[in-house]
Amino acid sequence: MARKIVVTSGKGGVGKTTVCCNLGVQLAKRGYRVIVCDLDFGLNNADVVLGTENLAAYDVLDAVEGRCRPRQALVRHPRYPTLFSLASNRYSQRYISPQAVRLVLDSLSAQFDFILIDSPAGIDEGFHRAASCAEEALIVTTPHISALRDADKVASILKSYRFSRVWLAVNMVRKDFIRRGEIISPFEISAALRVPLAAALPEEDKVFLHNIFERSRAFRALAACIASGELKKTKHREGV
Repeated sequence: MARKIVVTSGKGGVGKTTVCCNLGVQLAKRGYRVIVCDLDFGLNNADVVLGTENLAAYDVLDAVEGRCRPRQALVRHPRYPTLFSLASNRYSQRYISPQAVRLVLDSLSAQFDFILIDSPAGIDEGFHRAASCAEEALIVTTPHISALRDADKVASILKSYRFSRVWLAVNMVRKDFIRRGEIISPFEISAALRVPLAAALPEEDKVFLHNIFERSRAFRALAACIASGELKKTKHREGV
């Protein structure tokens, strides 16, 4: 049965969808069968990040509302054969219950190892629908004060779901800012939020190729952490 992990954040713009999709890619590269399910019905751009936006004949709402079987709504990634996307390209004014979405994901669960659920930002109905379909959570934040405040609210709300694991990924980390004391470190953020740190993801800078390499390495470390279900007991995690 697949491990269902909701990837969430309190604030928009922290790179939640990018983290969700890159985690899916790295898990697939490790040989796991993965679905990236987009439950952000408003913005719904996970398929764009994955590069599968023109391949879907159906989406998750078609499966929920019975216009197709759940398996028909999946799109196999052209580069990674064990990675599938489940898009949400249509916005519906109708109420979509968490139970209906969960039935779709449960019907697919036996065929996969991971179902990564891209949640909308914020803590409204869409957030709760996505969280209700999962058993674990990955909170994505950046080191900025507004993002940390919202991540703290999300972490508090997630306690009511009694997930088996709640992880933290700190995105857009700048080591030079940490050294100058302009932002707090990912380890300090983890301690403040009381959520275990799975990975720190450096800010991508195309001018400096080593930053891109470190970011790729950090996503591999995140996938290794999530796959094992355990945090490595090291002083510094990769990518920090």
